[in-house]
Amino acid sequence: MDDTAGNLRLREVASRGPVLAVVAHPDDESFGLGAVLAMLASEGAEVRVLCLTRGEASTLGSAVDLAQVRREELAAAADLLGVRDVVLLDHPDGGLHEVDPAMLDAAVLDVLGAAATLVVFEGNGVTGHPDHRAATAAAFRVAADQGLNVVEWGVAPAVADSLNAELGTEFAGLDGEGAVDVDVDRKVQSEAIACHESQATDNPVLLRRLALSGSVDRIRIHTATGV
Repeated sequence: MDDTAGNLRLREVASRGPVLAVVAHPDDESFGLGAVLAMLASEGAEVRVLCLTRGEASTLGSAVDLAQVRREELAAAADLLGVRDVVLLDHPDGGLHEVDPAMLDAAVLDVLGAAATLVVFEGNGVTGHPDHRAATAAAFRVAADQGLNVVEWGVAPAVADSLNAELGTEFAGLDGEGAVDVDVDRKVQSEAIACHESQATDNPVLLRRLALSGSVDRIRIHTATGV
């Protein structure tokens, strides 16, 4: 794997200490953050995941108890990614943006531990999902209060534009100051994605996004010092 500027910066993140990914739904850690989390774990960082909802409102999957199915899928995927621990909360799927922000901040603080860095979707939630935006906003507020680093994950503007034109989605591209590309290995991420069988089956948006992104992810790193 090439030592791009993004790869070097992720290695620096791994060297700073434990990492906590803050996501809205089971599968966000794999479909979105998977390659980045796997890379951080492979570089020696202790990686944990906080998932704020059980994903029970998904329109994909026909399980009688989708929340339980997705809990098991999340556990299996996290194990493959090298995640040390997963905390799964039961805030309302599809209604996370309506939860008191102070409650979401408290949830992040409660599991923060020794984390030096939070890993999140970019500020617009990547897909425009209000739950994604709420999870990211909570992480940024806690990071600012606690003096932590943040890694934003997103897609390149060209990828977002293609998805929106082809599939009628509302992806937001991650661009501007500090945005860098990272060369990633999709193998472990693909295996983790496959664990989310209820959500990965018949998911053309996911498949097309991965095809358009190839072996490159887009991130922006905010350091506690602003550098």
